[in-house]
Amino acid sequence: MAEVFPGLDPATHRPHALHASERMWPETNCYVDLWIEVLHAHGVAPEAMLGFTLTQDFEGDQFTFFKVPLEDLETLYGIRATELAIFDVVESHVLEQIRRGRLCLVEMDSFYLPDTHATGYRREHGKTTVGINRLDPDARVMDYFHNAGFFRVEGEDFDGLFQKHLKAEDPPFLPYTEFAKLPAERPGAAHLKGEARRLLAVHLARRPQENPVRAFAAVFPAQVERVAERPFDFFHKYAFNTLRQLGANFELCAAHLDWLGEGGEFADASAAALKIAEVSKTVQFQLARAIARRKFDPLATALAPAIDAWDSLMETLGPRLR
Repeated sequence: MAEVFPGLDPATHRPHALHASERMWPETNCYVDLWIEVLHAHGVAPEAMLGFTLTQDFEGDQFTFFKVPLEDLETLYGIRATELAIFDVVESHVLEQIRRGRLCLVEMDSFYLPDTHATGYRREHGKTTVGINRLDPDARVMDYFHNAGFFRVEGEDFDGLFQKHLKAEDPPFLPYTEFAKLPAERPGAAHLKGEARRLLAVHLARRPQENPVRAFAAVFPAQVERVAERPFDFFHKYAFNTLRQLGANFELCAAHLDWLGEGGEFADASAAALKIAEVSKTVQFQLARAIARRKFDPLATALAPAIDAWDSLMETLGPRLR
């Protein structure tokens, strides 16, 4: 059976250090987490790609669902990723690309993904992206990267993911799919450091013009008051798309700066990024208490340290990257 990365076994896979349980945000979002593990399996440093975290903005009702730009993957690692057209059954397309040594990133229904047992597995339908390393339709088995790990799905869950429950007359859902062409040679450390530093300056120039944490803080209490009127499960969706995206983004930013800087060059900037991550985690707990007690006014100032830290981060990096 063909595999993109031969020999990987979900039973023995060790996640990358960016997914260590002791981190404040051991999981970020499905797309970035997936690429961290794919690059780890490919034998290159995923920390190199994280300069794009400087561009996260507040979008009015959520923070940017941050994703590594595909052009950064090519610049840093020589990985060419683009959309794969799905016009036949999904499995046939995926198998063709695996035979060519290419990784397919497919949007799937988390309802059938057993690694989401703590969230959506067999409870609610939601789209998420997985990277398929090995696929055996006859045995109904798939090994895949998802979130902070590498997993196996089989049997009825496999059938659900690939819509085997549909009748002949039912139109299938054709998922959005990307595929990545991996280079024959891995880039060296000097290339990664040089290009990552250059890209960091590019992304700094693309940062939001106004402090996004300040923009969020201005509407945060009113948003939470509305969230409190919804079923409690909605709290988790709101927190994921606001505080978790903010905190996880900047914890990864700190990891990037620590990896890139030599001799503590970016230590103060990294500390500012970590402050944003830390405050986001603390405020998420305060958010749960505010909803339970229905007291929202204290949330107005809860993000103040993160607001200051964002300003400090951007002001500190500017002179270093000129």
